[in-house]
Amino acid sequence: MFKTTSRYLAIAVASVALSIGAAGYAAAQQSQMPMQGAGHDGGHFMHHHHGHHMMEELNRVHGWLNLNASQEKLWQNAVDTMKQAHETEHATHEQMHQQMQAMQQQPILDMNALHAAHEKAERQHEQLREQTAKAWLTLYNSLNDQQKTIVSTVIKQHFAEMEARHDRMQKMHEMWQQHHKDGQAPQAPASATNQ
Repeated sequence: MFKTTSRYLAIAVASVALSIGAAGYAAAQQSQMPMQGAGHDGGHFMHHHHGHHMMEELNRVHGWLNLNASQEKLWQNAVDTMKQAHETEHATHEQMHQQMQAMQQQPILDMNALHAAHEKAERQHEQLREQTAKAWLTLYNSLNDQQKTIVSTVIKQHFAEMEARHDRMQKMHEMWQQHHKDGQAPQAPASATNQ
């Protein structure tokens, strides 16, 4: 569940590259551009957004934008920034994992040290996300209206897919609650009649 609209938009901005990949199929259909493997959906993309699949999607959209030389440099900078951020976050997670393993050997956990390491990692990740967002925003601001329309269409589609997933999860949660409630319902009247 999204806490605020601004947080929702911040996530979207920080992952413009992911957004354009996730909704590539919709953009291709709308613009009548051929696309290999168009049978996959955005959900599949989201589960594999850190791998080769993401780069394939980015490369596909990259071709649609027809970037000029200066825009191409900004694109490459954004991709490089995103990759470096991902590699740094992966290394940080690995470091945290090793620290936890070392701490588990101690009879008493140093929760202060664990908290400090976690806070440090969070600050670092936030900086990396901000650097990535700025790199993609710099590229976006260099685009012409036609190029921005392509990106905007893709991001809107990504929003719609996120909302649809959220709605499905909400309905499943409500169904689970109802099922759980129904499962307890027969016991309630029995206890009530015993009073």
